[in-house]
Amino acid sequence: MRALVQRVSQAAVDVEGERVAQIGPGLLVLLGVRKGDDEQAADRLAEKVRALRIFDDAEGRMNEPLGERQVLCVSQFTLYADTKRGNRPSYTDAAPAEEAEPLYERFCDRVGAERGYFGACMGVALVNDGPVTLMLEA
Repeated sequence: MRALVQRVSQAAVDVEGERVAQIGPGLLVLLGVRKGDDEQAADRLAEKVRALRIFDDAEGRMNEPLGERQVLCVSQFTLYADTKRGNRPSYTDAAPAEEAEPLYERFCDRVGAERGYFGACMGVALVNDGPVTLMLEA
């Protein structure tokens, strides 16, 4: 599994022009599931996201974990794009929806995330704080 994690001051996701989720300060997570990923990978990645010390402490150092801040998670199969050959990405490493959706839901439940709609075409808006953006894998 891959998670592109962005520290945000706010983020929201719309589906067909309707706001389906919105958060204040916290993390926006774009989550990709690879073929062969399992529940243990989802759990490990969720624990890692919750434990990331990327928020400022009282001294202004990135030393605080997520704590009570919010998380917005959006499914993102394109994180497994292969662009080694040609200009059209291949997504053969991405898990099929029937395999990916339960792992996406498990990750979201474990991290306590608001979420977009799995498999939908979504509009994601965010204000990246820092900016702080990290790629995690499990």
